[in-house]
Amino acid sequence: MDTRVCRVYGKKDIRVETETVAEPGAGEVLVAVAAGGICGSDLHYYHDGGFGPIRVQQPMILGHEASGVIRAVGAGVTDLAVGDRVALNPSMPCGECSYCAEGLPTHCLNMRFRGSAMRMPHEQGLFRDRLVIPAKQCVKVAPEVDLGELACSEPLSVCLHARTMAGDLQGKRVLVTGAGPIGALCAAVARDGGASEIVVTDLQDYALGAAEKMGATRVINVGLHSAEMERYTADKGHFDTVFECSAAGPAIRTAIAAVRPQGKIVQVGVTGDLALPINMLVGKEITYQGTQRFQAEFFDAVEAIAERRIDVRPIITQTMPLADAVAAFDLAGDRTQAVKVHLTFEG
Repeated sequence: MDTRVCRVYGKKDIRVETETVAEPGAGEVLVAVAAGGICGSDLHYYHDGGFGPIRVQQPMILGHEASGVIRAVGAGVTDLAVGDRVALNPSMPCGECSYCAEGLPTHCLNMRFRGSAMRMPHEQGLFRDRLVIPAKQCVKVAPEVDLGELACSEPLSVCLHARTMAGDLQGKRVLVTGAGPIGALCAAVARDGGASEIVVTDLQDYALGAAEKMGATRVINVGLHSAEMERYTADKGHFDTVFECSAAGPAIRTAIAAVRPQGKIVQVGVTGDLALPINMLVGKEITYQGTQRFQAEFFDAVEAIAERRIDVRPIITQTMPLADAVAAFDLAGDRTQAVKVHLTFEG
């Protein structure tokens, strides 16, 4: 059988093509992909041909945020059946290296992650009508769960892992810098974690509107109202925890100024080398914590979405068919009009 795929060849070169899909083998399932979210890394591959030293060196199917419906099961698969709705986990740690043995699969030495150019050959992604995938990467949900919402499981799991790295947020004052999809979801997980105050900053009112719907108690356009942050930087800072999602130098410096002594900054956004005010970091005894991807949080994300304990609908601002992939990617890169753009498929 044939399937359409969304393949990137290099900068500004995305093509919807057709290839053949095999029948599922032992331990595998055939999934009709329903929805897929365009992520920041997908946009980097499209707009720049990669990010940092990671470049597209061969044609690669994009996408690592997706959901679908089981259409066939291979030998030995007993916990999934035709018709089941599933979230697709793009993370494939080896389970055998030293970090996997330590319970740190995120740092697997042989990690395979769908839709990633980090390895050669590249790991092909999820943006296709039909896909054969190991059954263990499918997380089943109830029939009534919306498949568009379910496709947000991967980015939500990233934010839940960031919350794990942040520690207990109950009653805490939280700042989120950057109101893209990850920033908005960080506001949601902070609210879900019991934070008493959640301030979100960005340069775009459109994105801030979504963050407010996701749980922010206050949003600030720091491009227009930067003076509003002065109240939070006075007296050595106001916030207990910061989720830094912008990876922008000015936002990181503001985060360091606005966090309280012995507070914690969780760096979610990624970028190249940046200058940091080390003296302030030291003087305020701030913990600067990195976070990457997720571990068991993927299952937690699926459950939170399925129960609508975390409602992801406000960040899904547009949904477009795979045939319009180029237009969808162009729109997804316009932060004045979009937060999270989804592709739909015909599996």
